[in-house]
Amino acid sequence: MSRLSFSARAAALVLAALAGTAARTGAVQAAEPAADPYLWLETVDSPRVNAWVAAENARTVTRLEADPRLKTVESEVLTILESRDRIAAPAFIGGKVYNLWQDKDHHQGLWRRTTLDSYLSADAAWEPVLDIDALSVTDKVNWVVHGTDCPRQAAGHCLISLSAGGEDASRDREFDLATRSFVSDGFDLPRSKQRIAWEDKDTLLVVRDWGQGSQTTSGYGFVVKRLHRGQSLDQAQEVFRGAEKDGGYGVTPIVLTDGSGHSLALISRPLSTFEFETWILTGNGVRKLALPLKAEVNDLVDGQLIITLKSDWTPAGSTRTYAAGTVVSLSLPALERHPDRLKPTIVFKPTPRQSVEGIAATRSRLVVTWLDTVKARGATYRFVKGAWKATPLALPDNAAATIRTASDRDDRAFLETTSFLQPPTLWLADARTAVLTPAKSLPAKFATDGLVSEQYEAVSKDGTHIPYFIVHRRSHPLDGSTPTLMTAYGGFDVSETPFYLGARGKTWVERGGAFVLANIRGGGEFGPAWHEAGLKTRRQVIYDDFAGVAQDLFKRGVTSPRRLGIEGGSNGGLLMGVQLTQHPDFWNAVIIDVPLLDMLRFEQIAAGTSWVGEYGSVSVPEERAFLAGISPYHNLKAGVKYPEPFIFTTTKDDRVGPQHARKFAARMSEMGLPYLYYELTEGGHGAGANLAERARTQALETTYLIQKLMD
Repeated sequence: MSRLSFSARAAALVLAALAGTAARTGAVQAAEPAADPYLWLETVDSPRVNAWVAAENARTVTRLEADPRLKTVESEVLTILESRDRIAAPAFIGGKVYNLWQDKDHHQGLWRRTTLDSYLSADAAWEPVLDIDALSVTDKVNWVVHGTDCPRQAAGHCLISLSAGGEDASRDREFDLATRSFVSDGFDLPRSKQRIAWEDKDTLLVVRDWGQGSQTTSGYGFVVKRLHRGQSLDQAQEVFRGAEKDGGYGVTPIVLTDGSGHSLALISRPLSTFEFETWILTGNGVRKLALPLKAEVNDLVDGQLIITLKSDWTPAGSTRTYAAGTVVSLSLPALERHPDRLKPTIVFKPTPRQSVEGIAATRSRLVVTWLDTVKARGATYRFVKGAWKATPLALPDNAAATIRTASDRDDRAFLETTSFLQPPTLWLADARTAVLTPAKSLPAKFATDGLVSEQYEAVSKDGTHIPYFIVHRRSHPLDGSTPTLMTAYGGFDVSETPFYLGARGKTWVERGGAFVLANIRGGGEFGPAWHEAGLKTRRQVIYDDFAGVAQDLFKRGVTSPRRLGIEGGSNGGLLMGVQLTQHPDFWNAVIIDVPLLDMLRFEQIAAGTSWVGEYGSVSVPEERAFLAGISPYHNLKAGVKYPEPFIFTTTKDDRVGPQHARKFAARMSEMGLPYLYYELTEGGHGAGANLAERARTQALETTYLIQKLMD
């Protein structure tokens, strides 16, 4: 599940036993819910539903458009989003640098390319490759590019993944980089939630909806077929089959190649949200790789397969245990000979306050970045005489670092560093020497005079120390009067790191607001253990962590409930819903974006069964009891003084779905509770399908925040 992945009570004895657990954790036991009167809102598109959405949108827009600040904020956001004065995100493909560019003339995007030397110059000479706006007009579809796959083995061809309106399902078409055109009679896979890997220039490994008996209960494919050039889909030959009960986002084919010419075809089969079998695809079929179920395949370099362990691992035949969070390598010839007897070599072993963030291979080196108390560190690695030799990268302190792209033609990579107040800087890294050279930097998008970014720690209910960042005016009074916006995610092993505030800085911080990012459990900031601390029925600690940070802000005098607002999306939207129902007196504004909110039916909505490993299942009595106790939809109560939330979703969100947000708003309406609701038709699991829609969404939400916290 993106940031912007997720049981009837069996007997009275089970209820009684679990009531004590809920009391200890802080979760509230909910009574068995009555029949759901809003199931009709789970229909994605119907005249009745559409009329309801239109009425809700009109009420919200009328209210916020009456505020003259809305147009100002929207203009400020759109100016930043459309600005040409931005870093063009680079992607190495072959010997050139590619970029998907969006501005006021290209809201959908212009895919373009240039040479590395030109890219590094002050005024790069870009060659257009594909105009997505023009394609959208021609096809009469609002195309959103979900990705481009142009590996070495595709020999200058790509698969371009095109989504109608931003939904997860895509149409994947073959594109020729030399002619800058789609290939006539080339690969063209019609709309589906699909995963594809190039096996060679004339062969694809494809997972999609192949018809009855090929999809999991969450709507993802579990059958891998080999599709040769010129074949129709019904001629593709099956090479691997998972099962309908598989979790996660379905079976995924992976083909890795390194700069030395080594190649490895793998199949990843998710047994649950976070447990995967890994299989090697050979000319004689498939063989299971004896990895732990919680392990992540990263890359291939110099004949070494790179793996990050998500659980402790004692390989078969070994007495040594490798700790969760460790990065290891496996010799390609050895694992192909004996996939059941693996002999790992350590690349990087984190301390308890460290967590791996990024891994990418250049032609002969490995680039690794990690967090150390939520601050970026990194190094390049070379495999020498059976061991990995590290050379540190001199990354800026108090910043986050992202590996943007790495070249398999040489040993260069681009890394981007950023912080809340410092615009992003792009660095060209020489992986052989670990030398970082500034390549490009973004000019400031908001005024930072007098602002400071600090890191503090709050103490959660169980005594755990929870770090958080705060951006504020150095001179702000410690009398609880500062309008403050706080956010977190708290799930799926996702680390929340500093990022340039950009439009949020312009529209919120410049106006005198403070911004807080909380590193609560459920994320990956301190490795797998930080994530697993909040899984399933242990999840209340995540919500206690967030509330604990709020209480620390109150204690320090930074803000007060009257001036504190919170926002979160997706799993973070669930976090916001729980905070609204568990601590209504802590906040005066709550933004709930593309959320999960009905935790007793989440498995029956969109891709919900994919996330059972994170949330648990209503089919397990203990887990159902917990979910009933925290489900925002089931824990709203008439007569309680809740802050008025802003609930946002999109009709084309085919991951979480708009159903949760709709039903939550309808229940608030039934109880006479105040709320604002806004639903975009397009945008998928996000804030809009183009720049204008994204600006509109952010402007509506920011105007709401200004009204609630600054007025």
